[in-house]
Amino acid sequence: MKGPRSLYGSVSTLSSQSFSYPAALEMQSVAVGWQIYDITRRPLDLGLVGLAQFLPVIFLFLPAGHAADRLNRKSLVVICYIGFAVCYGLLLEIARAGVRDIRLIYAVLVLLGIVRAFNAPAARSLLPLLVPADVFPNAVAWNATTFQGATILGPALGGLLYAAFNGPAGVYGVALVVTALELLSVFRVKLTEPDRPHEEVSTRNVLAGLQYIWTHKLILGSISLDLFAVLLGGAVALLPVYARDILHTGAWGLGLLRAAPGCGAGVMALLLAYRPLRTSVGKIMLC
Repeated sequence: MKGPRSLYGSVSTLSSQSFSYPAALEMQSVAVGWQIYDITRRPLDLGLVGLAQFLPVIFLFLPAGHAADRLNRKSLVVICYIGFAVCYGLLLEIARAGVRDIRLIYAVLVLLGIVRAFNAPAARSLLPLLVPADVFPNAVAWNATTFQGATILGPALGGLLYAAFNGPAGVYGVALVVTALELLSVFRVKLTEPDRPHEEVSTRNVLAGLQYIWTHKLILGSISLDLFAVLLGGAVALLPVYARDILHTGAWGLGLLRAAPGCGAGVMALLLAYRPLRTSVGKIMLC
């Protein structure tokens, strides 16, 4: 059984990753959006940026979840962080070389989407392996708080770095360094992997998660509601248009715009923590 110091070290390390990993992604998103729009000035290309990263998640969410169930999750996260580092390195080289062929950027974004598809279920399932059940809710709250902080500071920092370095190369370089530090810190995490029975890969096993969601309507409703919210929230991809052509700001302005939804989410998280929903939760969430 883990001692308090070991437990605190593992949880604090994972919490720092809950900040640095999304912060690097948010910085990269700001830089890519401004870079693409600076090259083409076509809003449609900004939508394709999101599509390039979203489609791999749609096609791979079943095998990615199955991999998180069957493989060593820590090893899977390490591989994914290496993948993130490769993607940021490729974006850095494209920016440094002054390449203006956006098809190369889209190709890297598809690769990034593949890595994100496998990283998400593996990383999110680490916390239950770190803490006992009696402190799990507090650990989740702490983890969510650091993640929300990253969604606020990451875009703002990305915009400021873009302006400071007069281009996206500095942003990608910082994201690469942050990911390398994440990769080193993940080795400090001590997990207690449960004994899982070995099962042959089959369609039934891969689809077990969908069957569970379908038979638990509360989970089905929550996931469906979140899905539509994410689809409508894709409008933030057009923020480079607002920043450049409407508000006439630079990349730093785009960073602030991208940080604004995170600020709103943070305020609402504090409000719900102080006054949680107790009645008509589904109706309120739908509204």
